[in-house]
Amino acid sequence: QVQLVESGGGLVQAGHSLRLSCAASGRTFTTYGMGWFRQAPGKEREFAAAIKWSGGSTYYTDSVKGRFTISRDNAANRVYLQMNSLKPEDTAVYYCAATPYGSRWYDMNLYNYWGQGTQVTVSS
Repeated sequence: QVQLVESGGGLVQAGHSLRLSCAASGRTFTTYGMGWFRQAPGKEREFAAAIKWSGGSTYYTDSVKGRFTISRDNAANRVYLQMNSLKPEDTAVYYCAATPYGSRWYDMNLYNYWGQGTQVTVSS
């Protein structure tokens, strides 16, 4: 079993940065791929970024590539999302999730465990 708790959300101005953190508990954390999804008001949840269990390969949706960086610290049981050059369209609830699969990182249906979400609001 894996339990996930996000933190680090808040209100920031466009162009500024924010770092999200996801604390994981569970003995098999290092065997799971980790992803960040986001859901804006009135819109469907969408994939943002993912990182494989080894912390090597990373994946990003086109809209955040070059601005966001996902990383993980398995010793600390944490995964992070560094968000730079934030835009108003980045405003959403951000969810941390874990998947036992090693492909289709963008597919939210493959993620078995989810955090409660943390609100990120970017003002213009």
